[in-house]
Amino acid sequence: MRAPAVDLEALLSRLVSLDSVNPDLVPGARGESEIAAFVADWLRDRGLEVRLGDTGRAGRPNVIATAPGTGGGRSLLLNAHVDTVGVEGMRAPFEPAVRGGKLYGRGSMDTKGALAAFMCAAADARRARLRGDVVLTAVVDEEYASAGTEAVVSDLAAGRIRTDAAIVGEPTGLEIVTEHKGFAWFEIETTGVAAHGSLASVGVDAIAAMGPVLDGLEEEARRLASSPPHHSLGTGSIHASLISGGQELSSYPRSCVLRLERRTVPGETPDSVQRELETLLDRIRGERPRLRAQLRRLFVRDPMEADRASAVAVALAAHVARVTAKPAVFAGMGGWLDSSLLDRAGIPTVVIGPAGEGLHGVEEWVDLDSVRACREIVRGMLFDFCA
Repeated sequence: MRAPAVDLEALLSRLVSLDSVNPDLVPGARGESEIAAFVADWLRDRGLEVRLGDTGRAGRPNVIATAPGTGGGRSLLLNAHVDTVGVEGMRAPFEPAVRGGKLYGRGSMDTKGALAAFMCAAADARRARLRGDVVLTAVVDEEYASAGTEAVVSDLAAGRIRTDAAIVGEPTGLEIVTEHKGFAWFEIETTGVAAHGSLASVGVDAIAAMGPVLDGLEEEARRLASSPPHHSLGTGSIHASLISGGQELSSYPRSCVLRLERRTVPGETPDSVQRELETLLDRIRGERPRLRAQLRRLFVRDPMEADRASAVAVALAAHVARVTAKPAVFAGMGGWLDSSLLDRAGIPTVVIGPAGEGLHGVEEWVDLDSVRACREIVRGMLFDFCA
């Protein structure tokens, strides 16, 4: 049975029109409060039980909406983020425009298209009164620190949310993503001796000391690129991201700080990556005994590798095939997603969403037919999995 007529395009246009730029990315940005209020009201008006969940970010709540089941069925969590990246360089980021079957505007692809599809599917489930609960979490802060989904994980641990599986909305082109890369951020500081620029016998240049470290990172990048690849994600990678040092032109710099990112694949851990970097520094110290360098771990997000034979993955694949008239495609994704947090919490999790282009770019759009298909896929999934 197909979903009743709902103006999905109008809902998506309204979501895109709401400025929800993450204020941790762009200081002074509006944040997610307005879009959270709209999503909450829209779902409440359609009969769902709605509450706002604390995320530890003032004025930036999650929306947690439940279509309660009649009992005896499996429950499913739908998760999509409401925040976006910034809009610098965009002409009219919050004026949605439809051209050639594509809806343009900030967040249309990432990931308000999936959010609109999930909202409509959850409203359909509420009308149908399925046996299992359908829970929709519209979360904040995915684009920065994932405080929203971390709060959902806390709710799961405390029993405030219950689910048997989860679907996370991201722009996958209707492919089912079951694995993605993780990342680890590190900082390396080289230390020299500050001195007047004329005192070559005293000063030790901390910036120059970073040179062999950068050369070593290039060697490490080549080693990773030639290592055995993961079946869908390829290999891990490493790159220098930020570097700073020195006080003024007339002085030897006392300190140089390099920040780097290491992208990880399943099987790699923060500890194993840190050991690789420590080994690299030890080798350089052996070649340059005067080198004084310290490694610090800053932040870590783990990769994800979900079971493609899980009940939620198999059922979702069947509905992708039903709606698209093509076999479902399972895939990996290079970027990190909130799905990892749910997966590590023991919730069988998969990722799906519509197609589009312009991720974090100055021209972002989502394909409207794929948004409609996403809604049909998720609706069918709810009526199957939760019935």
